[in-house]
Amino acid sequence: MKRDLTRERIVEAAYDLLNREGREALSTRAVCAASGVQSPTIYRLFGDKRGLLDAVACHGFEAYLAGKTALAETDDPVDDLRRGWDLHVEFGTSNPALYSLIYGDARPGVESPAAERASAVLAKQVKRIAEAGRLRVSEERAAHLIHAAGCGMVFTLISLPPQDRDPDLSTLARESVIAAVTTEPSTTPAKTDAVTAAVTLRSVAPTVTALTDNERALLSDWLNRIATTTDPAHHEQR
Repeated sequence: MKRDLTRERIVEAAYDLLNREGREALSTRAVCAASGVQSPTIYRLFGDKRGLLDAVACHGFEAYLAGKTALAETDDPVDDLRRGWDLHVEFGTSNPALYSLIYGDARPGVESPAAERASAVLAKQVKRIAEAGRLRVSEERAAHLIHAAGCGMVFTLISLPPQDRDPDLSTLARESVIAAVTTEPSTTPAKTDAVTAAVTLRSVAPTVTALTDNERALLSDWLNRIATTTDPAHHEQR
């Protein structure tokens, strides 16, 4: 219990420093002074400074994740994605230091725990679009594109003085990305291209009980090859 309380005190002190003075203020010495502990305590509880920064990011990210996961799902998963995008951009522009801490230090093959949790929420949103038959690229490609565009938009906006930020810029980027990865809903039967069909079936293939495990694995492999193929005919239909 004492260990947990000490850890919480250190994280909250570091988070306050981050908000008041920016990431540059998060030196081990400054955090120790603000929390009333010695540096060995920080290394014992967090392993290293990176571990402390990840803990601070998770602490500050809780409110964002709570808001994002609390968004009620509607019958339109694409519109749900729009709302998720807007919430992400609002969070980043309202918390620039925290956002930079979470996304501004890319490590190949490694995501901070906070970013990893956010990625899981995005993946779920994209999967719902695929299951609805409205995803024109693979789930992985769609998620990467949405993430890259969203992060780029936030960093662009926070680099500008508030009075110089174009209020329509985020909307334009959001709709461009959505147009690139989704199809329009259809109320009448229409010809479906191979990529969209493969993406849709791939999203539900693991639940197909009529096949054996080996057959499902083979089907998923085939569908993945189709879903990740750049088909010129597919793009012409856009």
